[in-house]
Amino acid sequence: MASFVEIRFKGTRRDYYSNRGLDVHPGAYVLVEADRGEDLGEVTALGSIAERKCSASSGGCATPAPEKRVLRLAESSEVDRLVELRSDEERVREEAGVLVARHGLKMKVTEAEWQFDKKKLIIYFTAERRVDFRELVRELARTFRTRIELRQIGVRDEAALLGGVGRCGRELCCSTWLPELKPVSLQLAKDQRLSLNPAQISGCCGRLMCCLMYEHQTYVEAKRRFPREGKTLRTSRGPEKVISVDIWRERVVLRDQEGERRSVALAELRGEVATGGKPFPPADDKKKASDPERPKKRGSD
Repeated sequence: MASFVEIRFKGTRRDYYSNRGLDVHPGAYVLVEADRGEDLGEVTALGSIAERKCSASSGGCATPAPEKRVLRLAESSEVDRLVELRSDEERVREEAGVLVARHGLKMKVTEAEWQFDKKKLIIYFTAERRVDFRELVRELARTFRTRIELRQIGVRDEAALLGGVGRCGRELCCSTWLPELKPVSLQLAKDQRLSLNPAQISGCCGRLMCCLMYEHQTYVEAKRRFPREGKTLRTSRGPEKVISVDIWRERVVLRDQEGERRSVALAELRGEVATGGKPFPPADDKKKASDPERPKKRGSD
């Protein structure tokens, strides 16, 4: 039996628990220890898979085995009650939004989530700056008669929580399978020769699309076989400057000293350079700096 279990709750919220003797499997609903009570979630991973996912998460695993544990398998009536709680959260979200407007706070209530035993209510919100919501918390506690946790999230997390459909016609990666949201820079689009128009490379959240990362490493590795753009090569025709490269057709555009341009296949260019001068290296150190996995040096201000 697996002793390490990953549990998914509402949206993309996941946590890790220790299992002591219970026969659980992915897809099963279980009761787990929660903050001052119990919560109900779905098993999504077991054993070594759950351990690796926990280690790879942003928070990491502080101990070899989680302190919180799985209590027991959920009964069908408890799963039905969870469905009722989820439907009630729409009412909670609307009432919380009314209270926010009454207090004149510049924050947007995104979602609400009941703990299964209703001993805690999590309210997710977005805001452009810090918000003093102490009075709001007190009124929320009086209204819903439970302990309140206000949790500020970013616009990417908001999209992952609410879900939606991307420009590709499929459900958002962040709300379905993407395990963790990572920073996406404009350099990823530049390396792939994509349009830099924000309207074309931004997702539903208004930030750069997460899928810009998926093929980036392939582009970086492919470009290392080509000479760097702007570099002057000594070919069989004399000095020529590299204007652009086409990694898909494996062609390089060159310009000689008279301004005449020509397009040549990469394999043919290698033969010309080997004949006319010093062969160009397969990779350039400056291109490696565009790899997001490599730390970039910060220049002086």
